[in-house]
Amino acid sequence: MIEGLLIGLSTAFSIQNLLMVIGGCLIGTFIGMLPGLGPMSIIAIMIPVAISMGDPSAALILLAGVYYGAIFGGSTSSILLNAPGVAGTVASSFDGYPMARNGQAGKALTIAAISSFMGGTVGAVLLMIFAPILSSVALLFHSAEYFALMVVGLSAIAAFAGTGNVAKAVMMTLIGLMMATVGEGALFNMPRFTMGLLDLQSGFSFITLAMAMFALPEALFLVMNPGRTKTGDGGTGKIENLRISASEAKSIAPVIGRQSVQGFFIGVLPGAGATIASFLGYAVERNIAKGEEQAEFGKGSIKGLAAPETANNAACTGSFVPLLTLGIPGSGTTAILLGALIALNVTPGPRLMTESPDIFWAVIISMYIGNLVLLILNLPLIPYIAKVLQIPRNYLIPFILFFTLMGSYIGQNNATELLILVGFGICATILRFADYPLAPLLIGFILGSMLEDNFSRSMQLADGWGFILDRPMTLGLLVIAALLVIVPSYRARRARARQAGVADGD
Repeated sequence: MIEGLLIGLSTAFSIQNLLMVIGGCLIGTFIGMLPGLGPMSIIAIMIPVAISMGDPSAALILLAGVYYGAIFGGSTSSILLNAPGVAGTVASSFDGYPMARNGQAGKALTIAAISSFMGGTVGAVLLMIFAPILSSVALLFHSAEYFALMVVGLSAIAAFAGTGNVAKAVMMTLIGLMMATVGEGALFNMPRFTMGLLDLQSGFSFITLAMAMFALPEALFLVMNPGRTKTGDGGTGKIENLRISASEAKSIAPVIGRQSVQGFFIGVLPGAGATIASFLGYAVERNIAKGEEQAEFGKGSIKGLAAPETANNAACTGSFVPLLTLGIPGSGTTAILLGALIALNVTPGPRLMTESPDIFWAVIISMYIGNLVLLILNLPLIPYIAKVLQIPRNYLIPFILFFTLMGSYIGQNNATELLILVGFGICATILRFADYPLAPLLIGFILGSMLEDNFSRSMQLADGWGFILDRPMTLGLLVIAALLVIVPSYRARRARARQAGVADGD
């Protein structure tokens, strides 16, 4: 390991590879800020550039920099415009956008930058230490365990519901699960619920749905409520409160510590990734928060922003464990990276550490450098990035609409997506007026296809429901899912009983 580290240091600190890290982080951050242009799109575009270099280390360092740079920068559009173009940054908008609307855009971006940096850095340390061990642990997960993991993710929906809105959140989750069944499933070649439309054969696009649930209603709300553009700075145009206080830093430090570790280990599991890590991170922190802190979630909680930002960046780093040590892509983005590796005549797997230590360790070392570069690039730019909120309403609304429509169209290169976007956007606006939480719908949609595929595969392999009792890890995860539902309900019932007791005493 020490010898490999030394080789990795000498490779990563070469002038060419340092430029690759900086270039990849710059490109990724910029692309991540634009709704609809996620890391998958830009990495696919840049593969020919990477292959033309001829140096596998430099190529992978560049593409990896783009990957975690896009996740790092993806929080910007979520926080400032409520337009998450990347699935892993959806949870960041739940508290980041309310903070921006309350005049704390600068502070929200600072917290996001620091949390992302710490999550990525801790993830890189854990990757260096545990990669060989975790590769064998990841092999223990089969379809049954992934099904249980999806159930754990869905059981956390109470964390995304306001007070008294759990029933509404459950209903929205079920709608999301139903929407995930549109189109062809992984185990079925027949189109389902497409109403004879060829454009629906591949199902609904995540980008289109995310824009319809968050960005388009926000633009309509800006039209209907001009006062919504006020940011709480008194109209001075200055972005203040860029720094976080010592008490705030002390408050989010345990959150960052917990979610760095949790996010990394979720990222290690093939098929889990940054999206599930961010949702679970948010849910866990809300469920363990006490009293007033829990009530702040969804209204501008700094813990509610730090948790998903830390978890998704740690998970990005963790996703390189199955990619490099097993040759198993954990997400669509790492699948593209796997294709790039094969095109560069590099075979990822257990032997990569011994046969190509310069590649394996150089990528890990570059993650340290990349996270530092991202922090240095983003912190000084926060006052300028946050000025997006100072754009007059007459310009801001077309700006949001342009990126919403462009992101939806680019995602599928299909004009029908624009009609779907407008239709869902109008429905989402009506649901917001009726005080229905929209996040559970998106969670159900994201996890629905994975849940269905893994459940069907598990049932086929076990010829029935026996896989739940036959696999202790599956049973353990399902017990955790049950606790995530029961404990918050029990705490809420106790709180209501205490309030009733106080009222009776008065």
